[in-house]
Amino acid sequence: MSDIIHPSVATTNGDLWVFGYGSLMWRPGFAFEERVPARLVGEHRALCVYSFVHRGTPEKPGLVLGLDRGGACRGIAFRIAEKNRAATVAYLREREQVTSVYREVMRSVWLESDARQRVSALAYVVDRGHVQYAGRLSLAEQHRHVLQGHGQSGANRDYVTATVKAIEAEGFRDAQLHQLASMLHDAHSLHPARSTDASL
Repeated sequence: MSDIIHPSVATTNGDLWVFGYGSLMWRPGFAFEERVPARLVGEHRALCVYSFVHRGTPEKPGLVLGLDRGGACRGIAFRIAEKNRAATVAYLREREQVTSVYREVMRSVWLESDARQRVSALAYVVDRGHVQYAGRLSLAEQHRHVLQGHGQSGANRDYVTATVKAIEAEGFRDAQLHQLASMLHDAHSLHPARSTDASL
C-alpha cells in the first residue's frame, strides 16, 4: 500500500514523532524528548485485533487495540531525538509487529499544545486483510475475549484497565472502552482472581 513507510524511516534525518493510542500511552518503552496530547483524524481507536501473543494465544485469543478506518483518535505524540530514531523504530517493530498485524505508516497528527501544530508521526494502523483483524465486535464479544485473554505480557483485562486509566489521566473518555472496563470491573468483583501481572 502506498502509505506503508519505507525502511529508511529509521535512518531519515531529524527527530521522529510516534503516535500512541493504546499501551504506548502508559508504557512507551523508549526514551523521548517530549510527550504531547495529540489527535489523529481519519482512523479511530478500536479493540479490533485478536491477540495471539501479548494478551492471548491462538487457542484463546485476547483483544488489543488498533487504529481502524474512520473517525478520529486522541492519544499521545512522543518526540524522539534523532540519535535514538533507529533504535526506537527497531524496538517498536519488535514490539508491535510480532505477527505483522499492523501497517506501519506516517500520519498527520495535530498536537494539542499551545502551538497547535501539525506533525507527521509514526503510527500503527490495523491491516484489515490480516487473519487477526477482528472487525467490529459487539461489546459482549469484546468482554468474552478480554476475560479469557492471557499472553506473554499478562492478562488482557489489565491491558484494557491500564489504557482506560491512561485516557482518563489525559482528561477525556473513550465511551466503548469505558463501558467495557466497567463490565470487567463488575465481573472481577463477582469472581475475584489474583493479579497475574503486577508490573502493570
